[in-house]
Amino acid sequence: MDALEQCIRLDPGRSALRLNQIALGFYFSRDYDAVVEAAKRAIRSYPDYPNTYRWLAAALGQLDRREEAKEALERAIAIAPVAFDMYIHTRPPWMRPIDHAHMLDGLRRAGLPDR
Repeated sequence: MDALEQCIRLDPGRSALRLNQIALGFYFSRDYDAVVEAAKRAIRSYPDYPNTYRWLAAALGQLDRREEAKEALERAIAIAPVAFDMYIHTRPPWMRPIDHAHMLDGLRRAGLPDR
């Protein structure tokens, strides 16, 4: 995470992406409290960046904080419904199948209905 923090300092114009990557890294490390902290940091600076809400919703779902998780999930969908749907129904090539399943598990716990 230190490398990403340095990227933010050196290239603040891409901070939304880097902050999202920090949240994503914590999620895959199963440090859900750190995801919440990183995602909220990103959202304070970039409230319309949709991907961060997805990781926040998944982490809050894993922490069984259902009301907050549902709000984050709804926001992720509202900001970019097509992109959200793409990440749910199509696994990005950079994401391992096990990691995609882990993300979906958190989002289901946040209130995402099964299809």
